[in-house]
Amino acid sequence: FACTGGAYYLISRSLGPEFGGSIGLIFAFANAVAVAMYVVGFAETVVEMLKESDLLMIDQTNDIRIVGTITVILLLGISVAGMEWESKAQLVLLVILIAAIFNYVIGSFIPMESKESKGFFGYKGEIMMENMGPDFRDGETFFSVFAIFFPAATGILAGANISGDLADPQLAIPRGTLLAILITTIVYLGIAFSTGSCIVRDATGNINSTIVGTLTNCTQAACKSGYDFSSCTSVTKCAYGLQNDFQVMSLVSGFGPLISAGIFSATLSSALASLVSAPKVFQALCKDNIYPSLGVFAKGYGKNNEPLRGYMLTFVIALGFILIAELNTIAPIISNFFLASYALINFSVFHASLAKSPGWRPGFKYYNMWVSLIGAVMCCAVMFVINWWAALVTYVIVLALYIYVTYKKPDVNWGSSTQALTYLQALQHSIRLTGVEDHIKNFRPQCLVMIGPPNSRPALLNLVDAFTKNVGLMVCGHVRMGPRRQAFKELANDQARYQRWLLRNKTKAFYTPVYAEDLREGCQFLLQAAGLGRLRPNTLVVGFKSNWRDGDMKDVETYINMMHDAFDFQYGVVVIRLKEGLDISHIQGQEELLASQEKSATPKEVVVHVDQGKESDADSSKPSSKATSEHNSPAIQKDEEEDRKAPTQPLLKKGRHLTFQAKSPSTPLNLADQKLLAASKQFQKKQGKGTIDVWWLFDDGGLTLLIPYLLTNKKKWKDCKIRVFIGGKINRIDHDRRTMATLLSKFRMDFSDITVLGDINTKPKKENIAVFEEMIEPFKLNDDDMEQDAAEKMKAEEPWKITDNELEIYKTKTYRQIRLNELLKEHSSTANLIVMSMPLARKGAVSSALYMAWLETLSKDLPPIQLVRGNHQSVLTFYS
Repeated sequence: FACTGGAYYLISRSLGPEFGGSIGLIFAFANAVAVAMYVVGFAETVVEMLKESDLLMIDQTNDIRIVGTITVILLLGISVAGMEWESKAQLVLLVILIAAIFNYVIGSFIPMESKESKGFFGYKGEIMMENMGPDFRDGETFFSVFAIFFPAATGILAGANISGDLADPQLAIPRGTLLAILITTIVYLGIAFSTGSCIVRDATGNINSTIVGTLTNCTQAACKSGYDFSSCTSVTKCAYGLQNDFQVMSLVSGFGPLISAGIFSATLSSALASLVSAPKVFQALCKDNIYPSLGVFAKGYGKNNEPLRGYMLTFVIALGFILIAELNTIAPIISNFFLASYALINFSVFHASLAKSPGWRPGFKYYNMWVSLIGAVMCCAVMFVINWWAALVTYVIVLALYIYVTYKKPDVNWGSSTQALTYLQALQHSIRLTGVEDHIKNFRPQCLVMIGPPNSRPALLNLVDAFTKNVGLMVCGHVRMGPRRQAFKELANDQARYQRWLLRNKTKAFYTPVYAEDLREGCQFLLQAAGLGRLRPNTLVVGFKSNWRDGDMKDVETYINMMHDAFDFQYGVVVIRLKEGLDISHIQGQEELLASQEKSATPKEVVVHVDQGKESDADSSKPSSKATSEHNSPAIQKDEEEDRKAPTQPLLKKGRHLTFQAKSPSTPLNLADQKLLAASKQFQKKQGKGTIDVWWLFDDGGLTLLIPYLLTNKKKWKDCKIRVFIGGKINRIDHDRRTMATLLSKFRMDFSDITVLGDINTKPKKENIAVFEEMIEPFKLNDDDMEQDAAEKMKAEEPWKITDNELEIYKTKTYRQIRLNELLKEHSSTANLIVMSMPLARKGAVSSALYMAWLETLSKDLPPIQLVRGNHQSVLTFYS
């Protein structure tokens, strides 16, 4: 089924806007030029008649221009009057054309002696045999003649081009097109064989060319009919015969003027069809807004939505080419454009079959995809044979338009065969990958990022994207909780909404929401089911829970158990912390405000109400309890509308109440939120000549080294140098440094410096130990001061509590985290990023509060830090 747009619609909806947009523009232009070609053909016939009557106005060329201009103006008037007038005019012209064809056929059976000197002898076998072979002259070849003739066969798509005006296009287009091909083929071949069987190629038109007596050296077919036309040579041209007389059909016909009327009918009918087709195709192209600057031509007028502006543009183009006034010059120009269009139509049909889309169900009984491909290849080959440089120009134009549309990425979804083939190839490659064993050389971090709504933690998203983009997989996990019915309803909306947001922000990631009773259960679902085949995450990425001391400790327990679950499922774990925080969902919508304040010296007074009902940097995908009640608030509706308009506008998270009240005392963001907003954008810009400090303290398989290496391969991080810090002994510093340098060289890792920390096991400062003890005081069980039964009961009720025995057992490890923080502040306080081996807590042995205290102490008051722990699977190898 085809709507308005004909060939453009067929190609664009099959191959997508890239090919459709490029070929649609060319096809519309070709139809506009075709108007000029048909009008010039008409004008040449009129001028030829004027010349015979000695009625030329100026000269032959200028008369063609005058007649052509008047004709195209009249045709424009008929077209603008509407499709009803155009259809009536076509019917009248069709009747005249059919009468002219019958007039010719009848005349061909009525030989007249007066016509013999002009080369017409009636049907004779010897004439047909003589004309059967080629006889190209004046440097012409088969393909140069084909280029001139080909536009005569382009009218078969006239019906498809006005598909929007047909009552039943699904039935009318295939039936009409096939009938057009059949009838055109029969008529063209019939007339070619007819003229070739009764008219010789050269004739003088002189009655004195009759043979008197016998000629022994005359071998032409005319000789057997008593005429000698041997005086006609390539040097001395004659005025009559198939090679010389363009009005030869008038000579054969029973009534000559009716043939002229038929020529007028054929040329005017084709010109009228092209004059209607070009604006219709162009209007459909402009309506799709593929080329926004051409949108002015999309407007239609009247009940039939006539493209009057398109008519005027087509008229101007046609008039420009009419002024060339040479049919044989105009015809080859449009042949390449039409051939390119037909090649893509054939290829689009083949492509649809190749994609095996269930929606592609051709109704033609004898359809074969390979015939379509052969047709496309033949069209492309003929383009080069006709005129190689014109073919190259056509291809360059198509390619340039294709690149332009691809770059602009129009927001359309037509279910094209390109999409279907992409899906098919992705499916086939994914299945093929499942039969391939993992290899260390092909390892890449494939991250499951527990981020919640992707726009709520941009720094987390941007940093992970920096080392996974075009390298590995990134899945943005979001756990939906709350009322079941509401959550399921929002899952589908969020899926489309946030995936679209990721694409618009050029983040190569998949958004994957799930519904679960609690965050840990949802994370377990994602850890087990996210991905497809080999395209599955192998690394869990979470933001640091900076509010762990203020919130519900059950949430902290859930947070730590998520990491344990990841290790159980053979995942690596990455924890990312920014000292300013990660979660900006409570201040989203502020960026536009800040930008306007920076641009305007006298900004409008705006008061901003920020709902702090949910603490910043809480669980990475926990929804707000207010999501349901505020879902339809005006602020959110406005934000969703703006999201559709602005590619980089952040979305307002449901559950955040944000209103703007003009003409009120100004309440700017507090300092903490301003820093948070600035920090959230730090990984979007080029990092400059800084350092990435790698603190490789444990052998976890090499993930701690691989991530910084991948970062430095990206444009924004390429100027950063890698510095490596390792633990060691004071008396072995040089040896350890050389050993590590050798290892990194074998791994082919570039580094600027290696520092061996000989004092890593030194006891930390007393004031820092005191700060740590003060931090954990609220979470201590103090079981030494109570009965054993009471202590065990309390520990069972509050498993995150820290026992006195636990503190004593892990005292050395606690001091190590405090000492490492002192060393980090000493050596890496100016780094762009710190990547550090993350300490582990034995499951069931170390309480959640103590483990969070370790992570807090280790990473506080530092530049952006990644705590990394692989699953002990080797990810680096000496071999390339």
